[in-house]
Amino acid sequence: MTTPSTHLLLIDDDPVLGEQLRSLLSQRGYRVTQCLNAEEGLMRVQVGDIHLLLLDVRLPGMSGHELLAELRQHASMPVLMLSACGAEEERIQGLQNGADDYLAKPFHPLELTLRIEALLRRITHMPPASNARHLAIDSLWLDGNAASLHVAGHSVELTPLQFRLLWLLADHKGQTLSKSYLYQRLFQREHSPYDRSLDMHISRIRRKLNSAGFDARRLQTQHGKGYCLQ
Repeated sequence: MTTPSTHLLLIDDDPVLGEQLRSLLSQRGYRVTQCLNAEEGLMRVQVGDIHLLLLDVRLPGMSGHELLAELRQHASMPVLMLSACGAEEERIQGLQNGADDYLAKPFHPLELTLRIEALLRRITHMPPASNARHLAIDSLWLDGNAASLHVAGHSVELTPLQFRLLWLLADHKGQTLSKSYLYQRLFQREHSPYDRSLDMHISRIRRKLNSAGFDARRLQTQHGKGYCLQ
């Protein structure tokens, strides 16, 4: 559900596209602000009240990838990257830097709105199969109410999608969850053999767990099957 307070930030140097998206998304009940470069966008994010970021890869000055890496040090709102280049390497780099989804230009307006809605649902709806509101595995503590992760008492910043993914794995500790299942729960779409989105999010979660002192080897890849958290 969209509320009048749902605020989207578009960081893209194309003012014509900005007007088109503002017109399209306002009809869906969203409030849209546009920044034309990364530096302006970074300052706007720091003001707060942004629920989702639409980020173009190719910006004047600081690139979208560089901006995303900077933002992920302190911001966890969902990020949908936009790019005129649909190359797999560019998409993978965006996911490695913390993007939640990626859309190549030109895109169909309906696909954009559906992806935005899916990302926003991940903020407001928790995915646990059980009724637990928190999960603990040794030093790892997941708070379902606050959508936060702590390791040994220290906060670890996760994107909303990364939190949902880790929650699902922790809620099924010791079980292998298939990629097909995870894609349906997280992306509401079928898994494609050439889609590495999930792999990139798993890799980023492992790095964050390792940095926090949790043995990330416990987040295992079962080749040909899926993922398992031991």
